[in-house]
Amino acid sequence: MNTLDQLKQFTRVVADTGDFESMKRYRPVDATTNPSLIYASSQDAKYAHLVEDALSFAKNRAAHKPAQLNLCLDKLSVNFGLEILKIVPGRVSTEVDARLSFNTKATIDKARQLIGMYQDAGIDRKRILIKVAATWEGICAAEVLEKEDIHCNLTLLFSKIQAIACAEAGVKLISPFVGRILDWHLADRKVKEIEAHEDPGVLSVTEIFNYYKKFGYQTEVMGASFRNTGEILQLAGCDLLTISPALLASLEQMNEKVEPKLVASLATNMPLERILPDEKMFRWQLNEDAMATEKLAEGIRKFAADLVKLENLMVKQL
Repeated sequence: MNTLDQLKQFTRVVADTGDFESMKRYRPVDATTNPSLIYASSQDAKYAHLVEDALSFAKNRAAHKPAQLNLCLDKLSVNFGLEILKIVPGRVSTEVDARLSFNTKATIDKARQLIGMYQDAGIDRKRILIKVAATWEGICAAEVLEKEDIHCNLTLLFSKIQAIACAEAGVKLISPFVGRILDWHLADRKVKEIEAHEDPGVLSVTEIFNYYKKFGYQTEVMGASFRNTGEILQLAGCDLLTISPALLASLEQMNEKVEPKLVASLATNMPLERILPDEKMFRWQLNEDAMATEKLAEGIRKFAADLVKLENLMVKQL
């Protein structure tokens, strides 16, 4: 077996792409999208019918442009999600507007609307993960949504305190961003490379995985945002890994033997102390982690900027 096929023996592989052809080729269990991926795909003639359907849906259900735009963007995300669900056997993650990252009520409302659209299309809500930034407000929204059986993927996660708060809230899945953590440390240390086994992103996900397994949390850990195959192989055994088509192709061409690096049974005897965070502890510990604070803020800004690009593209057609 090639390295990708070996990896699939230990970890659920998720496609980090909006491109359906890539999903068909690499056969991931789940898939995840974001506004930048949908923006890129929306400009591809292959997906024009999905855009046209979203535009028509919005025009038929709202009279004013702002309401039309909101509906169009939601329907476009759902349309891509529906196409993905025809390919993958598992779940698709659909993202809430990043500009709602500090608004618990608006995040809950948007998530309910997206789930409603999927259900109107005949999709079981268990196949959908609502993607929300791992701010305190986002985690509070996810806690409410999970109680309604609306499962969430908490993204832009860079620290242990974010992960613990998500687990305590009963969140279905978290996406710690391995590569973006590495980016920050490379710049901070003024070096060009850090070995995969010492990669700060890899170490962060390993610590979170072990903490979850030690205390029996059901929240799934999905490593994300990889920069190289070394990071991926160091996290073999993680619950899930979401991987770009370029890195999936690299893994497929490799024949390196894969050994599980993360093993749930080994975590149970680790001498770890359980933490029960409240809002004050969460905000303070996040504040004390310069990398996590900076990358969370930057990530929200980038996701919001990508959504604005998508909005501008749709406004012209509305």
